[in-house]
Amino acid sequence: MLRNSCRGVSAIAPWFVLMGMLTLAGTALSPAFGQEEDEPAAKPAAKSTDVGGDTADAPAESQSMLMWLIETSGLIGAVILVISIFFVHRVVTLFLEFRPEIVAPPDLLEQIEGLLAKRDYNGVYQAAKKSESSLGQLLIAGMTAMSTGLGEAREAIDRTGEAITVHMEKRISLLAVIGSLGPMIGLLGTLKGMIGAFSGIALSGTQLKASEVAGNISEALVLTFEGVAISVPAIYLFALFKDRVSTLTVDVQNLSDELIRKMHAAAHSKTAPPQA
Repeated sequence: MLRNSCRGVSAIAPWFVLMGMLTLAGTALSPAFGQEEDEPAAKPAAKSTDVGGDTADAPAESQSMLMWLIETSGLIGAVILVISIFFVHRVVTLFLEFRPEIVAPPDLLEQIEGLLAKRDYNGVYQAAKKSESSLGQLLIAGMTAMSTGLGEAREAIDRTGEAITVHMEKRISLLAVIGSLGPMIGLLGTLKGMIGAFSGIALSGTQLKASEVAGNISEALVLTFEGVAISVPAIYLFALFKDRVSTLTVDVQNLSDELIRKMHAAAHSKTAPPQA
């Protein structure tokens, strides 16, 4: 069960999340830019009259969607971008680390089972000590406490398992922080944009500049969207990794407990060990 769980999801989940975020961003922003691109075609070309009375069409200025997004997001958008890069890096790292074959390496398990069959307990201890996996840490804790009895060894495994669980949950806690921080940063951009829009209306006097008001409102909406766009996957992935941590730690603790019980039973058995 431990070796075969979560393998398919581990390979596609991070790319699925990233593609979903990009699709959502493109869907939300494309209608607005499509309208902006259609407007110049509908308006008659501006004409300028020179000294001789000739007229010439004024060149229409165009701006790419990426440049508009960068200029509209501003400094707050740059902060969200940095958080997004860190978020993607942390998610990919967690998907690579929180796997059954990393928590309980199959080669280590096969080596320990072979040493147990030969009753080479010192070899089991040395193999577990060389491994940095959770399985190796649990076996070291159990074997160290086995001199005082099987019950003490199993309690040592439980205590070590709780420490490993806390360490794993600490690594995923930043996802919850990003999930809570994203909307707050977006709200800061919303307030900044709305303040700019209403101050422009208040200071415009009799002539209102619609372009300035629309620019500030666009800034508010874009920053709100960016904050929510990073928050939604962060909250989802936090719940996903929390469930994965619980599953992996329980499975590796049960596996370590089984190996310790086999070791204790073999050590107290009167049957001679098999010849190498």
